[in-house]
Amino acid sequence: MKTNAVKLEWQSLAEKALQGECLSLEEGLAVLEADNDEVLLLMQAAFKVRKHFYGKKVKLNMIINAKSGLCPEDCGYCSQSIVSTAPVPKYTLLDKDTLLAGAREALARKAGTYCIVAAGKGPTDKELNQVVDAVREIRQTMPLKICACLGILNDDQAKRLAEAGVHRYNHNLNTSKANYPAITTTHTYDQRVETVEKVKTHGMSPCSGVIIGMGETNQEIIEMAYALRELDSDSIPINFLNAIPGTPLEHAGRTPSMKALKVLALFRFICPSKEIRVAGGREVNLRTLQPLSLFAANSLFVGDYLTTAGQEISADYQMIEDLGFEIEINAL
Repeated sequence: MKTNAVKLEWQSLAEKALQGECLSLEEGLAVLEADNDEVLLLMQAAFKVRKHFYGKKVKLNMIINAKSGLCPEDCGYCSQSIVSTAPVPKYTLLDKDTLLAGAREALARKAGTYCIVAAGKGPTDKELNQVVDAVREIRQTMPLKICACLGILNDDQAKRLAEAGVHRYNHNLNTSKANYPAITTTHTYDQRVETVEKVKTHGMSPCSGVIIGMGETNQEIIEMAYALRELDSDSIPINFLNAIPGTPLEHAGRTPSMKALKVLALFRFICPSKEIRVAGGREVNLRTLQPLSLFAANSLFVGDYLTTAGQEISADYQMIEDLGFEIEINAL
């Protein structure tokens, strides 16, 4: 009887999400604080919502670290920040030929979206010109969707990226507004929100997500999901902190695998129709439970991340096949 009651509870959250209603704070806390014995029932309910909007398709994305290790920001999670002592590569923005080679590699990996990421507070005019030039050629020669992540933008920069053919712009909220000053002081939470709104104004699809495991409370995780629902972010990367030695958060530990699954289910319920991407840190935090993440998420990165290694690409393909899912090609 207890099992049936619990199953009905989670299924009622799925029905609520499918009807366009938002979970209450109490319901969100129930998800995050659910007993681990209930996780499979919870994921079943999340899958009902995921399947309604995305079937059994999985979107693949590939990142290229277009500029590394020269960031003046003090983000506590990032190995490329000015306060990090992690031994990461340091180089200025990659040239056009290298960015084009990355796009070809994305195609080879069956990724529908190619993500050009550059560390920094925002792009210089020279950097923006380089990205715009590369994006134009990629759009003319390859069937790829392009996502750019270059930091805070002004109106002219956003306009130029959109005109060049950038489909999507990523600018993560990362954590809750209350927790933000504990993570970085060189820019504000509101500046990130403003950039996402600016991206939308200029016709690019907004991509904004979070990093779980940076000292936030369960209530703050729910507040992050509410904020992204309010922003109407089309794509929501759910990163789980990979605590890199040499960063201020090096001793933060990892998110337990079962907790990570609950977080993914929560975001599926609160942002039901959006692309939920299980992103950075999935290998370290979910470990052997990675396949279960795709019952809530419908998107993932293939290959390496910015400064950390990802799972072998062949293992990702095998995971998707073993689940009975299929790769969605050329999907934004």
